[in-house]
Amino acid sequence: MTEQPTTVINTTGKCMLHNWAEERAVAALDNQETMMEIQKHGHRGILTVDQESKMEAVTTLRATYTPPKSPGVRLRGIRGELLEKHIAQMIREKIQADMNPPTPKTDFCSTTQKDFCVDGFVSVTPKSTQAHDYKNDQAVTFWSENCQRVQGVTTIKTLKAPFKKSALFSTPISERLDEIELLSND
Repeated sequence: MTEQPTTVINTTGKCMLHNWAEERAVAALDNQETMMEIQKHGHRGILTVDQESKMEAVTTLRATYTPPKSPGVRLRGIRGELLEKHIAQMIREKIQADMNPPTPKTDFCSTTQKDFCVDGFVSVTPKSTQAHDYKNDQAVTFWSENCQRVQGVTTIKTLKAPFKKSALFSTPISERLDEIELLSND
């Protein structure tokens, strides 16, 4: 290739100084193709002059590599190999046992069988201290015992049933002023 003068104008675009030196080296080959074809397919004729030549399928490493060959005789004894296999098998079984422990035996005994069906246990129903009527008596809860301290509750008529329906909220004030205080201060 002929060396072009150093005063050549860079017409291909902006590039680095070292790339420009490479572009000057292949400038003689760029006259047949347009810039778009060169950027798409690259420069033809740089690696080989024969355009119809095909690439080699075998690399240099594969062509020169030969796999190592065994010497053809036993390098370890039979007893050593068997010992190594036995130790590997023992380690494998130990790791397998650690990774997958056996499932524990399931105890199908219920709480009733375990705690109440024991010899010597006698079930005794406690006797009531008061007469209770579950249909009419108000349930004793935290709220029923602390109804005086609960905020946002309308006035309570009776302490025995503090949360029953009350019409005092919708009763006009003129009718409520004449009411007698039903709550007693105990």
